[in-house]
Amino acid sequence: MNPGGKDMKTNTILTGDRPTGKLHIGHYLGSLKNRVKLQNEGKYKMFIMIADMQAFTDNARNPEKVRNSLIQVALDYLSVGIDPAKTNILVQSQIPALNELTMYYLDLVSVSRLERNPTVKSEIKQKSFGQSIPAGFLTYPVSQTADITAFKADTVPVGDDQEPMMEQAREIVRTFNNTYNVDTLVEPEGYFPPKGQGRLPGIDGNAKMSKSLGNCIYLSDPADVVTKKVMSMYTDPDHIHVEDPGKIEGNTVFTYLDAFGTDKAKIAELKEQYQAGGLGDVKVKRYLNDVLQEILEPIRNRRAEYEKDIPGVYDILKKGSDNANIVANQTLSEVRKAIGVNYFD
Repeated sequence: MNPGGKDMKTNTILTGDRPTGKLHIGHYLGSLKNRVKLQNEGKYKMFIMIADMQAFTDNARNPEKVRNSLIQVALDYLSVGIDPAKTNILVQSQIPALNELTMYYLDLVSVSRLERNPTVKSEIKQKSFGQSIPAGFLTYPVSQTADITAFKADTVPVGDDQEPMMEQAREIVRTFNNTYNVDTLVEPEGYFPPKGQGRLPGIDGNAKMSKSLGNCIYLSDPADVVTKKVMSMYTDPDHIHVEDPGKIEGNTVFTYLDAFGTDKAKIAELKEQYQAGGLGDVKVKRYLNDVLQEILEPIRNRRAEYEKDIPGVYDILKKGSDNANIVANQTLSEVRKAIGVNYFD
């Protein structure tokens, strides 16, 4: 896929995360690793947003969780190699233009359309809101559209489950441009991870690695914690004795080896031995632990350096947000002109 879109309109990327806890290796596999790659290609203007306002849509009564997580997410970004010299790392709540853009867009989309959004429906069910859905949560696809269009991003790296969100963003962009007979807003395209890398199962065998399920390996986990988690991972429950033939389908250890291992010949050999019988879970887990520790050690080391200067990390976020404000304010000015509310210009 061409990550700049068909006609490479702006070569601008916007992506980000909700600050609701530290990031884990599922985030690394599904998005962070790819962001570093795109950043270092030098072809794109990069904006990475810590979406604290979106996090408040279902954490408004627990603001400490969001505030505390913000710096943790920033540290995770820096530790994996997001470079503030190449990428604007910004904080959503510090970009006032996003709020005004959201208000304009809300008038262009119906409540029923928001309720039909498959991603929103799925998340509402997952969070068990019942009839008490926060209005901000229901309308967050509109807020997300404001985020994307404020920076005229034509490329938005997302997971496969976010395609309905991208389609809704494109609908709003088309509606705005058609309503006001302009081409002010850029229609974005999703940039999806390679097949098979969109979602990592939890260490307990659950289909999703999730902070709320407590089945994650975090990027910031100490080496001994990673080892403990790997050694507790779900494998084949019927593989009781070393000599028993084992299954690799649904076996999280082999799923992780396929995702993170680079020695494919070695992994193929382990699979063959495991399926034939004669290879124990402990040996395979120790190999996976070695693979993950090699990836995570430099990440932990970089994080430790940044943790020595937390005010410096906040300064990085402020500078990134200041740069982002310049771009977002320009877009807002164009949107006001298109609507005709630039009364005092």
